[in-house]
Amino acid sequence: MEFETLKFDIDGVPTVVKAIGKGPAVISLHGAGTLEGNEWARGLADRFRVYLPFHPGFGESGPAPHITGMQDLIVHYLHLLPALRVDRPHLIGHSMGGWMAAEVAAVAGERFNRVVLNAPAGLNHPDHPMANLAEIPPQEFPGYLAHNVDVALRYFPGGAEAPSPEEFGAARQKEGEALGNILKAHGFGHPNLGRWLSRIPNETLIVWGEKDKVVPASQAKIWASLVPKSKLLIVPGVGHFAMQEAPGTVTKIGDFLAA
Repeated sequence: MEFETLKFDIDGVPTVVKAIGKGPAVISLHGAGTLEGNEWARGLADRFRVYLPFHPGFGESGPAPHITGMQDLIVHYLHLLPALRVDRPHLIGHSMGGWMAAEVAAVAGERFNRVVLNAPAGLNHPDHPMANLAEIPPQEFPGYLAHNVDVALRYFPGGAEAPSPEEFGAARQKEGEALGNILKAHGFGHPNLGRWLSRIPNETLIVWGEKDKVVPASQAKIWASLVPKSKLLIVPGVGHFAMQEAPGTVTKIGDFLAA
């Protein structure tokens, strides 16, 4: 089964969406970069039609210099929804994409079915702060993404699933600029996000790698206490890339969506 490439113009932003599988629709929002790719989605493709959009300025999507905060992305994705012609899709978000999915569900949850928040950023809890990504030395970064560093190294230059060093560098520069636009307003979160989470009406699964060094798993119970219809899945012995380190995580996500 191969990925398809779908292209849309969303308010003047060239938006590329990868799609795979057949069945009920799932929209999955990636994190603050795309280096880990979409191979994990094959684990859902036997039961679901999975749509994997690139955020504006990330991956194969075009730039969107007008974006100055997360709310601009929320509007972008609410415009993308009718373009995909899907009815109440499930919604998954990882890391920054989890923060994004949480805000989407808080303002328009009735347009979606079930929600999965995988190690979501955005809460900025003072007692459980996420790592300052700007302060992590490049050689240490893979160890922040996966507890088993060999898993993360697959996506860095020289790794089995990595592009050439030139392509890798160009992608990180492009996505770094787009990320900077998103973080202009409030950094990696919003001071009022915790107040909004009670508005999420959807059955929600909160997934976290026990050894996550980017967004600490100690936040998981806080998210579960704030999202009304939530369940918690802590994946032992893995880090921020839980779906890549423990592929069974994807199966459990699929079971939740299919319930």
